[in-house]
Amino acid sequence: MLLAGCQASPDPQVQARNHEFGCIAGTVGGAVVGALIGSTIGGGTGTVLAEAAGIGGGGYLGNRLACR
Repeated sequence: MLLAGCQASPDPQVQARNHEFGCIAGTVGGAVVGALIGSTIGGGTGTVLAEAAGIGGGGYLGNRLACR
């Protein structure tokens, strides 16, 4: 009975909201992880550039994985 609350709703509007939330969460999560990884690379200005590349790459990858 407890697992009944975890079932996907048959309502198309609920499914669309859940998919949209997953896309946003994947994009933001990927950007955060990319920034963290990028911050470990380089020094000085190189760190800033690596963080920017990590944010862009991670956000893109997270979006592509979560928004199928």
